[in-house]
Amino acid sequence: MSPATETEEHKDLRAAVAALGKRYGRDYINRVIADGAHPDELWSEAAKLGYLGVNLPEEYGGGGGGIAELSIVLEELGAAGCPLLMMVVSPAICGTVISRFGTDEQKQEWLPALADGTRTMAFGITEPDAGSNSHRITTTARRDGEEWVLNGRKVFISGVDVADATLIVGRTEDARTGRLKPCLFIVPRDADGFGRRQIDMELHGAEKQFELTLDDVRLPAGALVGDEDAGLLQLFAGLNPERVMTAAFAIGMGRYALSVAIAYAKERTVWKDPIGAHQAIAHPLAQAHIELELARLMMQKAAHLYDAGDDLGAGEAANMAKYAAGEACVKAVDQAVHTLGGNGLTREFGLASLITASRVARIAPVSREMVLNYISHQTLGLPKSY
Repeated sequence: MSPATETEEHKDLRAAVAALGKRYGRDYINRVIADGAHPDELWSEAAKLGYLGVNLPEEYGGGGGGIAELSIVLEELGAAGCPLLMMVVSPAICGTVISRFGTDEQKQEWLPALADGTRTMAFGITEPDAGSNSHRITTTARRDGEEWVLNGRKVFISGVDVADATLIVGRTEDARTGRLKPCLFIVPRDADGFGRRQIDMELHGAEKQFELTLDDVRLPAGALVGDEDAGLLQLFAGLNPERVMTAAFAIGMGRYALSVAIAYAKERTVWKDPIGAHQAIAHPLAQAHIELELARLMMQKAAHLYDAGDDLGAGEAANMAKYAAGEACVKAVDQAVHTLGGNGLTREFGLASLITASRVARIAPVSREMVLNYISHQTLGLPKSY
């Protein structure tokens, strides 16, 4: 089956998730944000229907599908105006890493709970001084007898206030070379020395952002995920799904903004015809739709490659998908706001807050400039500038 043509099962999944999203919609998310709450009702219902764990193994209560299915769920919820950002983190990154590399004990403890939504896990990689350069990560883990001791700081970590644990990327010393290598650790939220501070964001979202401090956090040997020597492989196994899911998040948001603009352009009449009859209004909306559709094609390709086990091919496609979706989302939101004119900035129509939100996929989880660096070096074979 080509990734460009969806199966009947995928079409049915889209329709079912779209129906769920329609029942909640943008008003629900706005209420949650205004109350400083979390979208628990939607999260729980999506979990009960099997959508949150659709990518996790069946033997652990998941749907046995892949990132292709999970990205459909997030895109359709986003298109309905109620995306769940923690889907990018909990089932996509953490669930994938644990199901591929975790110990039997870690799989038993976490996968069924991640699949049924009763537990969530955050992901901590970004640091104040490292940014996109994961080689500069300074969070260290050292052995102390049977335990690990972690020290360091993380920043812009989503949903730590609700997550039961955070999958922390640290670095351990390679005994043979003395160099630091990446490793992943499951850090429970109530671990001694594990602190968090909420970052005051202009971004209005249900999911909050945090700075984390790890001050001599002691963890048992079983907190290390997978093989100490395969840290980089494990890390990228989580980062490719993150990029695919970020693309889904962006495409869904762009589709939602366009749907508001299209409905408005069909009804709003200033002269004798609705404004949507004028090409100056219609053509930019059509262009935005085309660009979102193109981004989705690359997202489907990336998910297809990843689910087929082609990590190298998926890396290139996932970066391209994230880049294309981020650009398409920003353009779609901008055009939607412009279509509504002054109404595009009112709370009633709910598009203005997306001006800020739409930029997220351009910035995170990796900036568009770093994606261009990746394609320059890895795909085009051009020399590195850094």
